[in-house]
Amino acid sequence: MKHTVPTILLSLAAALQGQQPQFKEQTIDANIQIGYGLAIADVDGDAKTDILLADKNEIAWYQNPSWQKHVIATSLTAKDHVCIAARDIDGDGKAEIAVGAEWNPGDTEGSGAVFYLEAPKDRTQPWKAIRLPHEPTTHRMKWVRTAVNPDRYDLVVVPLHGRGNKNGQGAGVRVLAYQRPADIHATWPTHVLVDTMHATHNLDIIPAPPTEAESLLVCGREGVVRLNPLENGTRWQQQWIARHPTDSQELPGAGEVRYGVLANGMPYVVTIEPMHGNMLALYTPAPSGPKDLPWNRQVLDDSLVDGHALATYDFLGLGNRQIAVGWRAQQKIGPNVGVKFLHTTKETGAEWTTTPIDQNTMACEDLASFDLDGDKDQDLIAAGRRTKNVKIYWNQRK
Repeated sequence: MKHTVPTILLSLAAALQGQQPQFKEQTIDANIQIGYGLAIADVDGDAKTDILLADKNEIAWYQNPSWQKHVIATSLTAKDHVCIAARDIDGDGKAEIAVGAEWNPGDTEGSGAVFYLEAPKDRTQPWKAIRLPHEPTTHRMKWVRTAVNPDRYDLVVVPLHGRGNKNGQGAGVRVLAYQRPADIHATWPTHVLVDTMHATHNLDIIPAPPTEAESLLVCGREGVVRLNPLENGTRWQQQWIARHPTDSQELPGAGEVRYGVLANGMPYVVTIEPMHGNMLALYTPAPSGPKDLPWNRQVLDDSLVDGHALATYDFLGLGNRQIAVGWRAQQKIGPNVGVKFLHTTKETGAEWTTTPIDQNTMACEDLASFDLDGDKDQDLIAAGRRTKNVKIYWNQRK
């Protein structure tokens, strides 16, 4: 049941008193190479959630709670590893892992690689890499529940560019879903989710009840699209959240995207614009009219320097999702890197308060979040590129 505005605002204001963002940082690795991608999952089945990292030449996981590092794959290709997906997709309590590699965004013909990692009995030891078919410029991936009864989780892989693409123009990106066969060494069936976007830099899963398949957000040069699975995930319906004309200077596409929700249950989408850009933009549904109208856009911050990471969770217990954003200043001289936190007590998302989390010691390449210590507060995890570190920011809400 929807609350009235005064009631919800009063309850949010009361909840916020004494609940200003407070995070205590812990460096768990000070010697990574790039830290392209993070994932969060229980790797060894001990009911504790671990941290996984796709680094330049290593795939590793950090064991909760000691945070001991276990390297499970090295130099799968001549060029860099670039992404990782980890999730328990068969219900045994242990994560399945896939990775992307051979990262070379300038080669839209021969680059890219996708691997499924076969776990040994001792999951701290090296895993066997099974190479799968791929599109060039493999860039991001996630395990997605594409069907239910029985559950099926497909590996959705998003390249940066389309095959043969030049300067963001030409063939569209083929976003592929891989269905894991009973015999993981057999051929993995694949199908295309969408192939009309360009420079598709990231994706996010929209949460769904266990009885429903999950939808996706994909962002790129043309804006942000929601993909809804139909027919057991073999066909996908498109719903555009934001359309950016490809010749627009004002709306130059999006590089990062995350789903969120406000206190009244209204969804929002937050992006970094353009790719590696300076703007943190919030999208909320049009208040009236057809449901397929583009959403309203609001710029929350335009001071990012090479924005590259987003996380949205209810860190403060406000009944909405707050925003953590990280930037890396990869092409800039100087220490202007970090992570900041934005929260609102407004049902409409009209006003946001910004709090620094890390100033100048985290050149943020990726962010993730989970309640790592079981205290019912979401913690934040970051990987830093120029700073070469992985940190946990422990939520001190209580």
